[in-house]
Amino acid sequence: MNDSPKAPRAILCYAKDLPNICSLVGLLCAILGIYFAFLGNFPAAMIGLIWAVFFDWSDGIIARKMKGRTKEQGEFGGQLDSLIDIVSFGICPAVILLSYGNFSPWYIPGAFIIVATGVIRLSYFNVFGLVDKSTYWGLALDNNVIILVFLFLFDGLISPVVFGSVLYALLMALSALNVAPLKTPKFAGRWYYAITVYTLALTLAYGWKLL
Repeated sequence: MNDSPKAPRAILCYAKDLPNICSLVGLLCAILGIYFAFLGNFPAAMIGLIWAVFFDWSDGIIARKMKGRTKEQGEFGGQLDSLIDIVSFGICPAVILLSYGNFSPWYIPGAFIIVATGVIRLSYFNVFGLVDKSTYWGLALDNNVIILVFLFLFDGLISPVVFGSVLYALLMALSALNVAPLKTPKFAGRWYYAITVYTLALTLAYGWKLL
């Protein structure tokens, strides 16, 4: 009798899984957000960022509706989603903060706090998961981006110095909430339709700004 463990499939076989493809499209949106943030094109960066949220919400819905998905594919998808989250909702907002501050050293501590709290939160979630089926411990990272892209609608309406201070303060407050000992709801179900409408509306708003 052969008791040797089953050999894992090739790495890229898991990447072909539809929910994981959706996750990777979200990663591409986040990379575009980072790219445009470096260029100082914040309307385009916000479009990339909000679509990263949309695809992050979509991959789980696709996974739950798929039939015949293996346990391995689900576990791989969970790890993939978590790693992409730190890029989309940690590194990307940190780069946006640095870029808006013209990469001044004053903004480095803020960028570090954003990424550090994101890593801590995701590590905690990966170990302990949800409090229950509909409750998180601390504010979920995607909420940071949902609020951030709304804030940037006001960029240009007030002075860059004031807006930069508001941006810094908001991101620090959200970072604190990400690791705070408080229960927050997990938005699911009909909230997916809300995030879809929100994504399309903000895409149109920022697209108008790019004209």
